[in-house]
Amino acid sequence: MERADGFERERLSVVPRPLVEAALVRPVTRRMVVTDAGYFPRAEHHARHRPAGATETIVIVCVSGAGWVEAGGVRTRVGSSTAIVIPGGVAHSYGASTSDPWTIWWCHVRGTDVPELVDAVGVRPDRLALSLREVDRVTSLLDEISVALARDTTPARLTATAGIAWRLFTQLSVDRVLPGEGAPVERAMRYLEERVDGRVQVAELAAMVGVSPSHLAALFRDATGGGVLAYHNALKMARARSLLDTTDLPVAEIGRLVGLDDPFYFSRQFRRTHGMSPRAYRSHRKG
Repeated sequence: MERADGFERERLSVVPRPLVEAALVRPVTRRMVVTDAGYFPRAEHHARHRPAGATETIVIVCVSGAGWVEAGGVRTRVGSSTAIVIPGGVAHSYGASTSDPWTIWWCHVRGTDVPELVDAVGVRPDRLALSLREVDRVTSLLDEISVALARDTTPARLTATAGIAWRLFTQLSVDRVLPGEGAPVERAMRYLEERVDGRVQVAELAAMVGVSPSHLAALFRDATGGGVLAYHNALKMARARSLLDTTDLPVAEIGRLVGLDDPFYFSRQFRRTHGMSPRAYRSHRKG
């Protein structure tokens, strides 16, 4: 027997559909509106089957127990610290494990920005589940949405929860690409952060973290959008900005402190990054 909802200690908020439709033509909430949100603890017999998909995009985060999701003919087991993101219109089914029912936080969203945010999260019709490294951050956002909608569904509250949902999707996107603690790329990044004033050989760094140079380069592209040396240079430029803003040190000395002993080369690198010289940056009013 499958049960849709009605779980002990559950939370459940449903925005009246006329209010949703009104929100979808107002500024801000036309881009994102949360239509439903909730929390189902140990949701025994919980299941949904939607052969035609849903109007909304659905986000489910499993924090304990287990369940499953099926789409595109592929069934995927879902364990703790896993998110499911189901785009609107995608046929799907999901449910709790019979032996170890899941505990889930969830919300449904609509709006013009949703497809782009779903793309950033990286789901596909045949791969809707994502492992989470920062599950507490994600569930805290879902908790915040649930609490807000339980208070009221005024236009102001729908605007507030739209902003939280934006943060939810961007957190899911970031969680997907940032390296986990102890991963080779995370160890390499930490090594570079500790040696902003030095020089690094990619081959030596790769050997240090136990991967090939080409694999390390690929890991850095996925995590940062650029290569190893580009990341190291960005760290140097960030340190240089801080020193320019907070000290009276000469520009040449700041260059030496970030491992760029040639002041002309340092100035060229700084200008390439910032579009202005170090001296112009220092004199520019900020804040």
